[in-house]
Amino acid sequence: MPTRLVIVSDTHVPQRARAIPDALWRAIEAADVVVHAGDWNAVPLLDEVEARAARLIAVRGNNDGPDFADRLPEVATADLDGVALALVHDSGQAAGRERRMDARFPSMDVVVFGHSHIPWDSTTASGTRLLNPGSPTDKRRQPTGTYLTAVADAGVLRDVELVPLPR
Repeated sequence: MPTRLVIVSDTHVPQRARAIPDALWRAIEAADVVVHAGDWNAVPLLDEVEARAARLIAVRGNNDGPDFADRLPEVATADLDGVALALVHDSGQAAGRERRMDARFPSMDVVVFGHSHIPWDSTTASGTRLLNPGSPTDKRRQPTGTYLTAVADAGVLRDVELVPLPR
């Protein structure tokens, strides 16, 4: 059965935004799995996403304080309908990223990361797909906030779409 994913990172609530956008909440509530690559900033947002998501796979980021240490790991892995997924907040600088992620996660089909707030979609030499959804609340040098949607289906990640949020 295909698994609908919402992939998000760097929500930074309430430091950079009061809340995540309504369009993202609708996507979270419609998804089978929400993947969050860290930098939540406050536990109440984690609680709310856990309450509203059918399933949450998440890690903590460099801006997540000690309250997150007992609840979220630094690295998470999951099998989503045959797709081996790894999740980490910081993948390091863009130069050499594919090589580093191949070495760190040799058996993964997909590695999701955040930290830069800049969307990223590439494939490593070994065929691992690297995805960064950007940030829905702190767009930095991007025209809008963003998140990703995708479908895991029989061992294939398909229909990956970068979703821009209204300004």
